[in-house]
Amino acid sequence: MQDHAQQGSSPAHVFAALTRPKRSWLYRIGRASRRYPLGAVGASVLILLVLGAALAAPIAPYDPLDQDIPNKWHPPSGQFWLGTDDLGRDVFSRIMFGSRVSLYVGLVSVVLGTTWGTLVGVASGYFGGRFDLLTQRLVDTLMGFPNLVLAIMMVVALGASINNVTIAIAVTMTPRMVRVSRSSALSVREEVYVLAANAIGARATRIILRHVIPNSLAPVFVLATGYMGTAIVSEASLSFLGLGVPPPHPSWGRMIQYGARGFLESAPWLTLFPGLALSAVVFSFAFFGDALRDALDPKLRGR
Repeated sequence: MQDHAQQGSSPAHVFAALTRPKRSWLYRIGRASRRYPLGAVGASVLILLVLGAALAAPIAPYDPLDQDIPNKWHPPSGQFWLGTDDLGRDVFSRIMFGSRVSLYVGLVSVVLGTTWGTLVGVASGYFGGRFDLLTQRLVDTLMGFPNLVLAIMMVVALGASINNVTIAIAVTMTPRMVRVSRSSALSVREEVYVLAANAIGARATRIILRHVIPNSLAPVFVLATGYMGTAIVSEASLSFLGLGVPPPHPSWGRMIQYGARGFLESAPWLTLFPGLALSAVVFSFAFFGDALRDALDPKLRGR
């Protein structure tokens, strides 16, 4: 064993390790894609979603609000790729611009819910005592409501708009973020580096921001990725019920509701294509979230 150790630390081996070419980021992406194929598919779809939302104006063949009455109820064709509705509006263009709404609501609501939940959960787990007790009882109360019911109550109270829908969805996901971040903080606060920081008299704020939060983010990131799809579905559900983005601005949920309101037999493309777009995005977030969990969890990384 000593011979092996000396051989591994010999000048030749050290020189070989130092001169070994670094692996490019393309190689790492390819390796991750081979290891997590479903996650790679999900990430590819999400990249297309972001690009489609950012480049909707130059890519979309028509304005999503323009009405072309002579071409109403036009089935999918070379001129209108996904057909038109009863006002002659192009369905493909409306889906592309509707992706902006879904992406905005999903991203902003997850960022808000993750930020609120992480700060409250870490503080609750680190300080403990009465603050932890009161916080967890409030979390239990909020988790007693179904997410959609709680979101509907908040949107009805605040009014239907894209920002109010975003806030309502962020509030519904905050309690679970609190639970996950609190459980991570409970384990991190017993680590040696946290105890050492306490021993030298570091302030609680510094310990939380510099040590506890950074080491508690891995499960929070995984949960946040999964909640992106949930947030998009929640926005579509609220829009389907007439509580989401007000018309005439395109929204996937409102497009599905509009097509399902008596047009399923005469114009099924009004419901089919927005539903396929919504399903593809939700499954993509689920696949990407599972791959991210496997990559970040040391217990699953070696499988």
